[in-house]
Amino acid sequence: MDRDERLSSRAVKVERRATTPVAGAIAGILFAVLFGTSIVIISTTMTDVADESGAWLERDAGMFKFALGLLPFAGLFFLWFIAVARERLGRFEDQFFSTVFLGSGLLFLALMFAAAASAGAIVATYAKDPAGFADSSAYLYARYTVAQIFGVYALRMAAVFLISQATLWLRTGVMPRWMAFLTFPVALVLLFVVTEVTWIMLVFPGWVLLISVYILVVNLRGSRHAPTGKGRRG
Repeated sequence: MDRDERLSSRAVKVERRATTPVAGAIAGILFAVLFGTSIVIISTTMTDVADESGAWLERDAGMFKFALGLLPFAGLFFLWFIAVARERLGRFEDQFFSTVFLGSGLLFLALMFAAAASAGAIVATYAKDPAGFADSSAYLYARYTVAQIFGVYALRMAAVFLISQATLWLRTGVMPRWMAFLTFPVALVLLFVVTEVTWIMLVFPGWVLLISVYILVVNLRGSRHAPTGKGRRG
């Protein structure tokens, strides 16, 4: 009886460990969808900084607030995706590159939240004083701050996140080499591009979507062929 209980407990642990990457891959897909949707809405509603007049605040404030509301949930799913990416490395995890990977991912998330909070403050302040705030230097300062965070700092952290992840894949072999080699040029684009256009941010959720779908497919195929352990007796 004791042997049966040990086998049953071990089977439960294995099953839980197998479902973790699947849940994390789904979280990565949800992050890509929510973050990508938010970026598309922000890009189509907010005018460029160079042509800023504040008219979009009156016209598209509702859609803009909806896009900002998606970002906290996208951030939660991104945290889960980071956890699964580290779990996939397992005992092969390199402490140096893993620290860079984790740090850049958390910094990207913090910068994303900072930009969203600043953008939300713009909408809230405009609602209190539509005419005065839209024509003020404080409004332009806030707009340029959001553009700098999104278009410069968050992009750089996303690039470092990709580079460290691709390097870990090459060193450990936990992911296909072609995926690592594809990640490097994508990361270089995010690292060296200088723009205030938010569309470039779609590159990052697109990459997360690709990785998440791959992890999901691999784990679902593995679970179909894995032995269930049913019928075993001690």
